[in-house]
Order: sequence, then structure tokens, then C-alpha cells
Amino acid sequence: MGNASWNVLNPKGKYRVIVTKTLPGSRWIDILTAADCRVDVCQEKSVLDVETIRAAMVNRCHGAIGQLTESWGEALFTALKAAGGTAYSNYAVGYNNVDLAAATRAGIPVGNTPGVLTETTAEMAVALTFAAARRLGEAERFMRAGRYTGWLPDLFLGSLLNGKTLGIIGAGRIGAAYARMMIQGHGMSVVYYDLDANPELENFVSEFSKFRDTWGLRPVTCRRDADLEALLKAADCVSIHTVLDDSTHHLINAHTLGLMKTDAILINTSRGPVIDEAALVDHCRNHPDFRVGLDVFEHEPAMAPGLAELDNVIVVPHIASATRWTREGMAILAACNVAGLLRGDPLWGKPDIEPFLGEHPPRAIPSIVNAEELGLNT
Repeated sequence: MGNASWNVLNPKGKYRVIVTKTLPGSRWIDILTAADCRVDVCQEKSVLDVETIRAAMVNRCHGAIGQLTESWGEALFTALKAAGGTAYSNYAVGYNNVDLAAATRAGIPVGNTPGVLTETTAEMAVALTFAAARRLGEAERFMRAGRYTGWLPDLFLGSLLNGKTLGIIGAGRIGAAYARMMIQGHGMSVVYYDLDANPELENFVSEFSKFRDTWGLRPVTCRRDADLEALLKAADCVSIHTVLDDSTHHLINAHTLGLMKTDAILINTSRGPVIDEAALVDHCRNHPDFRVGLDVFEHEPAMAPGLAELDNVIVVPHIASATRWTREGMAILAACNVAGLLRGDPLWGKPDIEPFLGEHPPRAIPSIVNAEELGLNT
């Protein structure tokens, strides 16, 4: 299986499943072994290349759980099919690392792990927002360096967000959850940019504004804007929650950055290549009051030259989903996808995946992103 080190669980299992990273918790292992799977788990911390993963399949591999850092394309899905594979799950809600057309051509259903990352990722976006607004990175480095000699009226002046305008790029589950947190907690009004309207979010804000009125608080509003440039000009803070595809690659670039307020805040917890990182470095150098919070990077794990040296940028290592509950839940869903496919279970077909996190998960497949293309019945 190449040079990588693998740990084999339930070696006499009928089905062989490879898992390209050790996953948190143990319930996912129980789910796979209960489905009569031998589970080969890679012990390496580094990102596996295509050849290493293909070598691990050898001539017998019925299913796989892979990572968003790996390139799952024609070569791997063809090899998986040739090894007897009928199941793949990404250990992530996103799947821009997966060539879905190649998987479909090979007849391989592709699972993902939605529903357990929503609040966790939204909370990280909130944390980055206030870390950037209140200059926490700068202030902590200042304090740790022993430079604090006493309170000063103008020491690390930041931005007050209460009552300001929040711009959301991508008002899906995570974007809407982040919007609600900022609206409820900080009285911000929202403008969102999305291909589809989110009437549920708009109705929530309308009702919440009525509640605020009963307490004598100023109203909050929510509206969809079909013009991204108008949103960028109006917002005091912009948070990105869109998918990554050809239309969103470098959506934030030198031109669009130039439309934003010079003291605006930009947050990204979606995918790194949505931002032209070199352009962002230049913009932040030229606009020291512009503040940024990043959890993802264009050429991850590398950062664009100069980014790490910028005081007005907060950077964290792709940890938006990093709570134990979420990461263990992702492992459970990925395992249920693979086990369900191997057993021939039906698709779950419901947005609520909480039942899979209980002691007795349903005999169903939580989420297959190419189900329609493969003609799988719900």
C-alpha cells in the first residue's frame, strides 16, 4: 500500500474500506465494522497523493472515505471501480476536491457530511469577525511581547459592529446561521448575495425586528442584492460562505476589494480560492484600517507571500469545523454513507441528519451528492 502506514481494523470483514486519515471518535468505526467492513486507516499526517491512495486500493476495495485536501478524480474513481468499489464519502460538506462527473461515469456515489458543520462554522466566522474588528491578534502579540506599559485612550482602537451593515456572500445554511447570530447578538442589518433568495432568513429578520421594536430597539433589515458590487460598497463587514466553482474563483479580487470601505472587515470560512490572495495582500498593505479574518487559503497550507506579516489580518489553520461534536459527527455521517451504500440502504432524503448522531442511527444513507445523476431512489 505504498510507503504510507495503515492500521487495519476488523481484518476479516466482508467489505474492505480505506480511510485516508484517522478520524475523531470511535462510533464511525463501530458503524463500519457492524456493516461487516474491514477498515484500513492511514496513519500519516501529510496529505496523500493520488498514487498512494490508488496503491492502497490494490485489487480489493469496496469503499473509501477521503479528505477535502485530496484530489479525487478520474484516476482514483476508475481505480476504485476496478477494485470492486461502489461507495465513496468525502469527510467534508464541500466537495470541490471531487470530480463529480468522473465519479458518476465510474458509477460511484459520492457522499458528504452536511448538517453538523453549520453552527460550528458560523461560530468561527463570528469569532474571526470580532477578532478582526477588535484587533485581537495585534493586541495579543503586543501583550506577549511585554510592550504593554499601561492603559491609553487610543491603544488598539477597533470597530464597533453593533447596528452596522453585514454583507453575506452565500446565504445557505452556514451563511444564514452566521447572519442570525450577528443580527440577534449585535443588531446588524443584512444584505446578502446569492443565486437564490432565502425567504426563511428574510422572514426571521422581519419577525425579529418586530420583537426589537417592542423593546424600543432600532429595527433590523434583511434583503437580497443581485449586485455584488453594491453589497461590497454598502457593507461594513463582509463574510464569505459561498461554494467554490468557476463563477466564484477569485470573486474577491483587486477590483472588488477596491469597492469596499477602507475600514471594512472581510471574513472567509468557505474556500480559499474565492479570494485572490496576492491581491488581498496588496490591498491590506495599502489600507491598514482594512481588516481580514481567514480560516482558509488559496494555496493551502501555504499562504501568499507577505500575508503572515500583516498586522491587519487574522489567520487560523482551517479550523472552522473543529469542535469535537462536529468532527465526530462528520466521521459518523461519512461512515453511514459508505456502510449504507455497501448494504444497499435507501437514501435518507431529509435535511435533518440528527438521527444519525444518536445511539441507533437509521438504516439509511445520509447524503449522496450525485444521487440524481446515478438514478438512486430516495
